[in-house]
Amino acid sequence: MDAWCHLRNDIRNFSLDAIRNAEILETASADVSDAQLNEVLGTGYGIFTGRAIQWATLIFSKERARWVSAERWHAKQQSKVLEDGRYELRVPFNDSRELVLDILRHGAQVGVIAPASLRETIKNEVALLASVYRK
Repeated sequence: MDAWCHLRNDIRNFSLDAIRNAEILETASADVSDAQLNEVLGTGYGIFTGRAIQWATLIFSKERARWVSAERWHAKQQSKVLEDGRYELRVPFNDSRELVLDILRHGAQVGVIAPASLRETIKNEVALLASVYRK
């Protein structure tokens, strides 16, 4: 749920199952402009919103390019088909958790080119996953 956070004095995304109590206030709610909503909620990837943005650059295999090129990952995504038939996708994000899940669902058919921190996160997750199957 996207709502005004009185503690942070800003728009935040709240998980409904994490809300322990709620109360109805007599005060009127603040008007938030569409531009402000888009600035906060429309910038990052998936459910994780915010102002600090990085760009992920992903390269999909030629085999996967056909499918991924038809998907819309983000309203501001940038993409192109490379000369060898692979597909490059750039998406903005500020919290990698949901993006990592979407990358992992493509397995070895996608590589993270940038940023290095996201590449390292994927590398670590793949190592942990492999360790589960070594047992």
